[in-house]
Amino acid sequence: MGEVVVTVLGVIAAVLSALSLLPQVIRTCRTRSAGDISGAWLGVALLSMAMWIAYGSVTGAHAVLWANLITALQAAIILRVKLASPRKIYAQSSLERQV
Repeated sequence: MGEVVVTVLGVIAAVLSALSLLPQVIRTCRTRSAGDISGAWLGVALLSMAMWIAYGSVTGAHAVLWANLITALQAAIILRVKLASPRKIYAQSSLERQV
């Protein structure tokens, strides 16, 4: 495959990755709620992005580096809103279940 094709493929993948969380970031900021988003998922996703950022830095894969930097920033915004939001209690007490 030609170098130009590989570069274009990487840029397209980077742009799509960077845009992947944007709708969720917009929704989270508008509603000021991230209660339906898993904190475990956010933690694993941020750790994964940190690993890809390190990989992109070490190998010089700029598309990987920038896509994951932008996506990590978006995930961090969601995490900030999640940590600032009051926690929902999903389990009901036994008295509430009887009613």
